[in-house]
Amino acid sequence: MSNDILMYLLIGVGVLFVLIIGIYFLLRKKMGSAEAKRIKQLRQGTQVSKFSGEILYQKLYVIYLKTPFLKRYLLKLRRKLEIINVDDEYLTRKQASKILTNTLLVIIPLTIAIIIITHNNYLLMSILLIFEVFMIDTFIDGRVDKIDNKLLREQIDFFSEIRHAYHEFNMVEEAIYQVAQDDDKPEMSRQAEKIYEVLISDDPESELEKYYDVAPNSYLKEFAGISYLTKEFGDRKVDNSSLYLKNLNNITQEMQLEILKRDKLDYTFQSLSVISIVPMLALEPIKNWSISQFSFTESFYNGKNGMIVQILVLIITFVCYILTRKLKDNGSTAMNTKNTENPWQEKLYRIPFVKKFVDLFIPKQGTKEYRELKNKLKEAASKDKMEWIYVNRLLLCIVTFFVSVILFAQLHQISINYVYTEPTVTYDIIGQMAEKDQKQAMELTESDNQYLNHYRGNTALTQEELQRVMKSGRINSDYIDSTDEEIEVAAERIMEKLMQVNSENLQWFEVLLGLVFAVIAYMAPIWLLKFQAKMRQLEMEDEVMQFNTIILMLMKIERVNVEIILEWLERYANIFKEPISKCVNNYESGAWEALEQLKEDVAYVPFIRIVESLQAAVEKIPITDAFDELDTERDYYQAKRKESNDRLISKKGMIGKGIGFAPMVVLFVGYLIVPLVFIGIMSMTESLSGMTSSAL
Repeated sequence: MSNDILMYLLIGVGVLFVLIIGIYFLLRKKMGSAEAKRIKQLRQGTQVSKFSGEILYQKLYVIYLKTPFLKRYLLKLRRKLEIINVDDEYLTRKQASKILTNTLLVIIPLTIAIIIITHNNYLLMSILLIFEVFMIDTFIDGRVDKIDNKLLREQIDFFSEIRHAYHEFNMVEEAIYQVAQDDDKPEMSRQAEKIYEVLISDDPESELEKYYDVAPNSYLKEFAGISYLTKEFGDRKVDNSSLYLKNLNNITQEMQLEILKRDKLDYTFQSLSVISIVPMLALEPIKNWSISQFSFTESFYNGKNGMIVQILVLIITFVCYILTRKLKDNGSTAMNTKNTENPWQEKLYRIPFVKKFVDLFIPKQGTKEYRELKNKLKEAASKDKMEWIYVNRLLLCIVTFFVSVILFAQLHQISINYVYTEPTVTYDIIGQMAEKDQKQAMELTESDNQYLNHYRGNTALTQEELQRVMKSGRINSDYIDSTDEEIEVAAERIMEKLMQVNSENLQWFEVLLGLVFAVIAYMAPIWLLKFQAKMRQLEMEDEVMQFNTIILMLMKIERVNVEIILEWLERYANIFKEPISKCVNNYESGAWEALEQLKEDVAYVPFIRIVESLQAAVEKIPITDAFDELDTERDYYQAKRKESNDRLISKKGMIGKGIGFAPMVVLFVGYLIVPLVFIGIMSMTESLSGMTSSAL
């Protein structure tokens, strides 16, 4: 084993060395290409005198863009980064290339480790290598989240500088322009420049709506909106201080709470994804250790039962990994990023015969099933179309059925191969066999294999007929000189092997199990939507707290009415977006009736209280009076918001730990402890029975 590992390590090092040399010469060649010249023009005036990391990332970007598999991830990165890096092509390319390169630096060594560990188990190796494709998304999202968090922290410093600049110029647009000249925070400076361009444009209202579509987070939307309202309607003094600056302070407090929330979530989930993946890498080491220390477990690990437990661990790991990722990402503001991707589901659905087949399963519009699925998509805030969901469902169903049948057939083949390759011993072994005993056992196995090959498929053979053939030496001469008792024992052993080999065929109930697994796979996307919706319910209180902050900022601005407040709530809503949008659309037909319908569409009590206050502000009292408790009890709401976030993180952490540690528990209990205890007890029982019968 050690020689094999050394050989694979040397091969891996050699391949990496050749790869590095190839990349070096490829980069030199690319320096003269048109793409490289265009990059050089973009970098005119900023070039350094020697080869730098920035130049390397720009060249790697071009290479990744021409590589089919990597191109998909590179473009996915671009869509997320180009929103943060407004109109900065050079920085977007550099960050995308850097993130993808760092991801590859993690994935490539992990791939080599998987190949070394599982080189004797091609099925396990294939599954682990496929699973790595899913891991790339996690690495990429984690890197983008860091940039998103960095921007959020820069915004706090930016708002602090805005306060000083506003005191100096007393004009919103001038204060933003002045702070936007800061080169120390390029990402935030670009956002500030974009907001400044919106405010000084000929049609700031329509430009502001365009910016809302591409803003990287809701806090910049709030800042842009408040800045626009202050520029249009003017600032005013509230409690001897500027209302605009008070609103900036409210947004800053919201961002500080969000940063604390994200930091706590990252700390809670930082190792759970890794913990859920580790059991897959530990399958082969545990198997090799257990067999080397307790030889009686070899029949389990190299047989059908061991493979079933391996597959079970892999499936549980995959499911837990997906759920852990969904659980952590559910509360991130990054999910507001607009998705313009044309996914593979859409491309597959466009194929005519595929479209006809998928349409047979999609429920008709107006049916109960159609409405229920639409509601699930809304509740889960999924951007997938119904057609994509059914493409996923049908593809999972078909693939799962065929994979299940193939795996069942493979399990039978594993059992047959084990019969042909297992060292045959005529006595009970507790420890490891000596080399001499191992050789004798394999010779006996090879002798038995000759009879198995000759009579395989023959179910009419009797033990007496086999004994006569063995004694005659017609197949081999191993038993010509043996006694009748020895031949009887050997024939009984061979008959047991023959019956096992003949019985290892695909059974009807295994095909039925494949259908059951296919149905489960067909339902899996719906269950995942329900899980996402359930996790989003934990976010309801947090979103209502955000609504309170938005109303607090708007209610003291002159000429702000209930309709404007609803439009703002719709803009920043996530969980309650659909009912609020419906209310905004129906508002002109009747404000009270639209708000009453909103109360019926939502069952969350704290949100209903906000709607009732809006109803009061429509007909009875001013907005400031309807929401006066938000201002007087601001400190209470801030403390309640912190406590709400702590409870949310605690719930998610508890659920995440249960899901994340499930594969580890299954691995140690089902793949190590149970085989050792159960098989050990069975071996000891058989040994004691043999000793008892011998004594009698």
